[in-house]
Amino acid sequence: MSLVKLTIKGISYSHTQNGAYALILNEVDGERKLPIVIGAFEAQAIAIAIEEDLKPPRPLTHDLFKTFCDRFDIVVKQVIIHKLVDGVFFSSIICERDGIEEIIDARTSDAISLALRFDAPIFTYQNILDKAGIYLREQEEADAKDEDYDDEDFNDDDDNDEELSDVIDEFLNIAPIEKGNEFADYSLQELNDMLEMAVMNEDYEKAARLRDELSKRNLSK
Repeated sequence: MSLVKLTIKGISYSHTQNGAYALILNEVDGERKLPIVIGAFEAQAIAIAIEEDLKPPRPLTHDLFKTFCDRFDIVVKQVIIHKLVDGVFFSSIICERDGIEEIIDARTSDAISLALRFDAPIFTYQNILDKAGIYLREQEEADAKDEDYDDEDFNDDDDNDEELSDVIDEFLNIAPIEKGNEFADYSLQELNDMLEMAVMNEDYEKAARLRDELSKRNLSK
């Protein structure tokens, strides 16, 4: 069974489902996306790994795990999303120490958080992508949608049973990690103060959006 390499396309908050975030994985050599609904804590853990310049005041759980592995010469080689049962994704972390390889079962969000911190590749099997993969149109193609999507849930764990269909509808109309210009009325100083406060409060998803807004303004100068 062939493996397909994936990359992270983006994370977005669901405006229709309180506390739900959509993590979109992108097929490297194709156009399909693999959507996974995750919770706020899992979204923050992934966002802080993506935004490398955001340093939490205290180590997150996944950062502690990374430090532990480094101390004992354990390397995460790759992550494989290997099964989809009743709308739940199952993943494995492939580790190695002293030339001995071990396979550890993990929630998909945890596995991806660790893969980012170890710079390890993420894979899934072709049959999973055939079943759960979808095509997400870009924002400029929003009015040209002519494909039908299933309403089946594709969730990270049993505690997340929000319907993915509404989250996908949002992604069909907004770009990943974009939620509109919610900080347009703030000055640069106010944005920097808000960014510092968000990091102190460990609200890394908000911190990432603030940093993006600051980057846009700096580029427009």
